[in-house]
Amino acid sequence: MRKDLTVEAEIRAERGKNEARRLRQSGRIPAVLYGASKESVALAVDPRVVTRILHSPSGHNTIFVLSVRGGEVTPAMIVDWQYHPVTDRLLHVDFQRIDPSKRIRVRVPVVTHGDPRGVKQQGGLLEIVTREIEVECLPEEIPEHFSVDVTPLWIGQNIRAGDIPMTGSMRLVSSPEAVIAHVIALRGAVTGTPEEAGQPGAAEPEVIKKGKKEEEAEGEGKKK
Repeated sequence: MRKDLTVEAEIRAERGKNEARRLRQSGRIPAVLYGASKESVALAVDPRVVTRILHSPSGHNTIFVLSVRGGEVTPAMIVDWQYHPVTDRLLHVDFQRIDPSKRIRVRVPVVTHGDPRGVKQQGGLLEIVTREIEVECLPEEIPEHFSVDVTPLWIGQNIRAGDIPMTGSMRLVSSPEAVIAHVIALRGAVTGTPEEAGQPGAAEPEVIKKGKKEEEAEGEGKKK
């Protein structure tokens, strides 16, 4: 949890579209706080603070201190947000109370690195299929991302969610069969085994010599 990060909020006495419009004109946006078996609270917050959190390395998985003026102070995280479809301005945000002693489910980005052998040596194409996976863990153990090395992949090979190691209190919630990345063949790519792609032990191409009778038969065919 980012104990050094505090988001200040105020309680909204009124709700509705008109009130939300007036709130945005004043430089704040409507928000809601809920969770932990407590009643939801309508809030007003500075959108710039929320935007900085969303654009931080840990993004919406950042756990911070939400301080409500005249109200509660609680660990919280962003669980939903809404942008204007044209101006891309932040319009609304939902906060959830977090109990540091209880496991929560979060979606964590998956970042790939390395140059697959199937791309460099076989002319294939690396395709990223899944960019985030869902895990369950204690709030303090939420990773910023999972890093996956795709270097060993040949054409036809893949890395699945179940191949990503879980540490500490982490438990994979996404299907372990979900494909994270794979290397696919393109037209003209070498699609044989790794040995055939130039690895040690690759067999030399067999040269078949024609017999004398076959050569004579071809010669007779050309004369005709």
